[in-house]
Amino acid sequence: MELTGGPTQDEVMAISLYKLGIRAGDCVADIGCGTGKVAVELAGKAGRVVAIDRRSEAVACTRSRAETSGACNITVMHGEATALLPSIGNLDCAFVGGSGDLEAVLSLLSTRVKRTIVVNAVLLDTVQRAVRAMQDLGMFREVVHVQVARSYPLAGSIALKPINPVYIIVGEVKEVC
Repeated sequence: MELTGGPTQDEVMAISLYKLGIRAGDCVADIGCGTGKVAVELAGKAGRVVAIDRRSEAVACTRSRAETSGACNITVMHGEATALLPSIGNLDCAFVGGSGDLEAVLSLLSTRVKRTIVVNAVLLDTVQRAVRAMQDLGMFREVVHVQVARSYPLAGSIALKPINPVYIIVGEVKEVC
């Protein structure tokens, strides 16, 4: 199934998950779960993954991918993250791959996440909004700009074709409220 904004490129996901710092047994949220690729990857290490998306086709895609992969520790929720987050309790980490109300989502996460929040963005406006919100919440750590290029055959040799850059915005929660 083809969804706008996804799936997350493997190289970007690897860096994002490294920055997230998942530990065995963690409870993690994937906000804007899209294709479910990140949720399934998180499920390999985390104890519980809560995948949220407001698009019904993304929820169906995530459920299908979770089932196909055998990941039984993923709970997929359909709806707005701002409405669903209060019902899921505390989290160790959260990955935000997409959100319509980013500032409100980050504010909610800042009161529920124990360690790390990672936001992936392709739009500069989203980067600015995420950084400002994290700064206002006292948890901004860094922005990492990732540019990946993949090889393809050209004129009997190999060339590299760049993929759109992605910004990884990292926040560390200092204490649980």
